[in-house]
Amino acid sequence: MTHIHLPDDTPATQVAVNPGVAIDEWLTVPVDRIPEHGIPGAAAYQIVHDEAMLDGNARLNLATFVTTWMDDHADRLYAQAYDKNMIDKDEYPATAAIEARCTRMMARLWNAPGDTVGVSTIGSSEACMMGGLAFLKRWKAARKAAGKSTDSPNFVMSSSVQVVWERFCRYWDIELRAADITLAQPVLTPESMLALVDENTIGVVGILGVTYTGGYEPIADLAAALDDLQERTGLDVPLHVDGASGGMIAPFLQPELVWDFRLTRVHSINTSGHKYGLIYPGLGWVVWRAKEYLPDEMIFNVSYLGSEMPTLGLNFSRPAAQVLLQYYAFIRLGWHGYRTVQGVCQRVARHLSSAIGAMAEFELLSDGSDTPVFAWRLADDFDRGWTLPMLSDRLRYYGWQVPAYPMPAAIADVEVMRIVVRNGLGLDLADKLIADLRASVADLDEVDATPSTTPAPRRAYHH
Repeated sequence: MTHIHLPDDTPATQVAVNPGVAIDEWLTVPVDRIPEHGIPGAAAYQIVHDEAMLDGNARLNLATFVTTWMDDHADRLYAQAYDKNMIDKDEYPATAAIEARCTRMMARLWNAPGDTVGVSTIGSSEACMMGGLAFLKRWKAARKAAGKSTDSPNFVMSSSVQVVWERFCRYWDIELRAADITLAQPVLTPESMLALVDENTIGVVGILGVTYTGGYEPIADLAAALDDLQERTGLDVPLHVDGASGGMIAPFLQPELVWDFRLTRVHSINTSGHKYGLIYPGLGWVVWRAKEYLPDEMIFNVSYLGSEMPTLGLNFSRPAAQVLLQYYAFIRLGWHGYRTVQGVCQRVARHLSSAIGAMAEFELLSDGSDTPVFAWRLADDFDRGWTLPMLSDRLRYYGWQVPAYPMPAAIADVEVMRIVVRNGLGLDLADKLIADLRASVADLDEVDATPSTTPAPRRAYHH
């Protein structure tokens, strides 16, 4: 039961929505069923507010990629659009037009050669699934046209992909062929990719911003290898870029890096508006290089609320507010504003990684020079009794949320910690984090922890 605390002088008429209910019945609220009677809005607000206070401080949460701060103007726009339904383009034509503008802006940001098509989604996970479905349907259509079986599709990627790709393959009965990553080879390479590709491969996923370390996979090299494969064998295998984080970093910080629609092998790209797109959750985007790469059968013409309209997506009703916020951010910051924000994040990441890499206890796996994300592990000569999960727990004492988790299957015995630097984490807080990390190490050394005879539970992190 959740207890309601009201001032002693609160009149019973303000407490009871139903005057016939005794006041004692309002002092506790069940948490396992809808209560028999309602309570005043102020009391309900206080209950939810107080319980939510037990969550961590979003600004000190270095585990998540998700945007936790926008300015007051964005907050006002958000509040004014709570009731807008993105699917209802007939009722909200201006919002629909803004969505189309945003997809064109991103297509241009990613160097699309001409007329493209794209859509907003609920997070980049849905966007990934839309890109994967387009691959699956185009592969099946080509196989049927050639009189071949469509029974055994497979999808090629590295073992460091975000869990959505495993979910996609499981949901649509596709064999996931994952090239194992190692500490020596932490990304998908042309060689490891080609070893898995055959005539049943619907496509390849290249990651621009690996979840575990923040690093980029060599998209241009993967594309060149697939171009060569087609020239040698006739196999035409498309490439999708999962740019959930890097898709909104590379254009601003590494504009010379060729990874996007400048490569004809890249058919589609997804990104997360609520990560480095700088928008509150949840918003994702997927853009196809050209309309021919989006099968017509994925677009539904629906008679809804008085008009015929095309719809594209796995969801139907969904919030429109985040789409308006994305447009606001694009015109508010502009290209140079995004470059400044992302550049500050990267400088903070490099500052942190440099300090952590200099500590004898640790070895960096990445340094934030790709996305503003980096990871580290215990040094090979580390011989003390504590572990990275223990260090993660100790940092929570100082208010920080820094995840510790195992790497993918082939190197699951390697535990790492990762920091995601987002807009709002400045050098002042970074220096405090460094000081608190050193204090946490000293705390653990003082305790002189020893390894438990019972292995600690394995942790995983999927943001």
